[in-house]
Order: sequence, then structure tokens, then C-alpha cells
Amino acid sequence: MAGFEEIVGHRQIIEQLKRSIETGNVGHAYMFSGEKGSGKRTLADAWAMALQCTSEGERPCGTCHSCKQAASGNHPDIIYISHEKPSSIGVEDVREQLVGDVQVRPYSGRYKIYIIPEAEKMTVQAQNAILKTIEEPPAYAVIILLTSNDQYFLDTIRSRCVIMKIKPVEDSVVKKYLMEHVQVPDYQADICVAFAQGNVGKAVRLASSEDFNTIKEAAMQLIKNAGNMEISEIINEVKRVQDFKISISDYLDILALWYRDMVYFKATRDADGIVFKDQIRNIRAAVKVCSYEGAEEVMKAIEKAKTRLNANVNFDLTMELLFLVIKENMHD
Repeated sequence: MAGFEEIVGHRQIIEQLKRSIETGNVGHAYMFSGEKGSGKRTLADAWAMALQCTSEGERPCGTCHSCKQAASGNHPDIIYISHEKPSSIGVEDVREQLVGDVQVRPYSGRYKIYIIPEAEKMTVQAQNAILKTIEEPPAYAVIILLTSNDQYFLDTIRSRCVIMKIKPVEDSVVKKYLMEHVQVPDYQADICVAFAQGNVGKAVRLASSEDFNTIKEAAMQLIKNAGNMEISEIINEVKRVQDFKISISDYLDILALWYRDMVYFKATRDADGIVFKDQIRNIRAAVKVCSYEGAEEVMKAIEKAKTRLNANVNFDLTMELLFLVIKENMHD
């Protein structure tokens, strides 16, 4: 668990959280909203550590007993809500771990903090169960909901939370972090930064992958050869990606990045402005046979495929629909 200083980007949110400690104006319910890997868990952890810190100076200090407990994940008054069902957080989960527990005073901390990861998975019944606690909390309670989409919640929950929208981190900040901390070369950092779109976790995930070059080459080969492959062959190729410990969604983002390069090069003929500089030959060839409209159609189809996969639509069907669009647009 890191303090605020170790967090990459998000300075505006950090300043707001620090100010609330300094002024004593700490709310009882917060919602950190941002896509997976955007930093909401890291921010919540640092915020919880700072709230419980016993230092008279800068918080979190990282050295007091409370900070050490928080850093090791053993602070008795920082509670993470877990759930057995992978797809939902039920009413019993929140009743047992939060609604009932919050009546017991903090064991050693100033606050009793409840962090709910993937809070969008709470059922309507679970949301209603915590509503009374959010409406009339004990003075020491702080509830932090971490979510990829704050629109999943009842208006009664949202209206009582301080909503923190986790914005993308500037590309230059992400690139500097990758080169200094993950120690990747300049060119690889550029691809990871473009791929991540301001999401530090996503950039680190790709940059840290031992199979980075293999994944990239597999994606490039698939785009190049898809026109001559059967759909069943394509689906098998895509399935192999999971062996590299990268999600299908991340793989689709790499494909989308290649198409963005192609549209950019078609419009500008500027080879310096593309991300996949080592693919310039293939991009030049693709530009001759794919129209702007065709590339736009493919990028829309990639987004649609990601949405379908998130909604648990059949994998083979999703890939078939996507690659039919790709095959159809491999000519001008």
C-alpha cells in the first residue's frame, strides 16, 4: 500500500483528499469512479492510510504504527468488503461485513473505513441495505465505493457520496514512470502509453509482460493475414493470446491502436506520428486497400466486441462478428 507521493498522476484528487484531512471536513461516503487499472484502489488505500495516520505532520507518514498496519493490509479499522459470487455483491455480504459491523466502534483508529471494490456489482437489495448507514452513519464511519461506472448506482446512493472521477493521467507522466520504474525502452514505452490512454495500471501491465513483443507480433500478423484465413482459424489465434496472460480486451485495444495509426498515416503521411513505427511498411500497404470509412467501421466493431465480452456474450460469436467486419474492410 503506497502513500500519496508514490501515486502516478491524479494530483487534483490527492490535493482535495489532503485538504479534507487538514480542514477536518471528511465525508462519510465516497465513490471513486474509473476504469480498471485507473488507480482508484491505490488512491483509496492511500486515503484510508492517511485518515488513520497518527502523525502530527504530513499524512500518511508511512512510519507510525497505524501506517505500517495499513501498508501490510492488517489495519483492524480498514475493512475490505469481499463477496463469494464472482458476478454480484449480495445483501448478506454487506449486512455481515458492513451494516452489522459498523455499529462496533473502531478498534484503534480514528475512523472505521469500509472499502468496497467492484461496488457496481452490488445488487439493488445490497445498495438499499447500506443506504441507511450512508444516510445516518456513526461519526467514525467512512465508506468508499470503488467502481468502473458510477451510473450503476441508485440515485439515493450517488447523491450521498462525494464522487471522485478518476481521469486519465498525462501521457508524458505515464511514459516517464514506465521508463524509470518498469525500465522499458523508449519505443516500447510509447506503444504502452498509446495503448493505455492514460490508464497507468494498463500501461504497466503491458510494459511488464515478458511476452510484449510476441503479443504485438501476433496482433500484427493477424491483421495482415485475416483476409486469407477462415473465421475458425482466426478465433483459435485470438484464443492463444490468453496464454500470454493478457486479457482479450487488452489484445483488442492493440488491434484498435494499429487501426488508429493507419487512419493517422492515411490522413497525414507522417511516419513519425504513428505508434507502430516498425510497422510502417504494413501500414503503407494497408492504407492502399482500406478506406477511412472501413477503418472507422473496424474500430467501432472492436469497441462493440469489448462491450459484448463484458456482457458475457459468447466468445466465438463475438470474434466471428468482429472479424467479419475486419475481413469486409480489407479492400478500398
